[in-house]
Amino acid sequence: MIIYHGSDLIVDKPEILKSNRLLDFGMGFYTTSSKEQASRWAEKVSARNNTDKKIISVYQFDFENAKKELKIIEFNSADEKWLKFITNNRNGKNIEEKYDIVLGPVADDNVYLTAKLFETGVLGIEEALLRLKVAKLFDQIHFYTNKSLKFCIYDHY
Repeated sequence: MIIYHGSDLIVDKPEILKSNRLLDFGMGFYTTSSKEQASRWAEKVSARNNTDKKIISVYQFDFENAKKELKIIEFNSADEKWLKFITNNRNGKNIEEKYDIVLGPVADDNVYLTAKLFETGVLGIEEALLRLKVAKLFDQIHFYTNKSLKFCIYDHY
């Protein structure tokens, strides 16, 4: 499977980086199967770092073998389990169960607004999930452990 990482630099040796930002699936190395989504990420990173570089690094992801050796959770849609998982991560709450890889939809700014309204009790779970069903969701593949990165092989940019 081909996956992409958007940044303002070439990432030929992915690493699990720690950050003070609270993200959908926690700390780690984020990729996507969508070149369009990777391009959006490159734009955001470039703007955040005030650079004019937008680079998409390309990787081969051996998902079939990763499934045999690693602890993986896959969210196939923006369902209740996914919504609670990303809400906990974005709030810095410890997730009881750790994974090597997490796959699932991206909570972009529009989706995150729905998640925030759910989290604060403005929306109930049914209304939040209804709003998420109409949103265009890209995927993300999150590598959480160094062990998982051996299945993410740099190809080119």
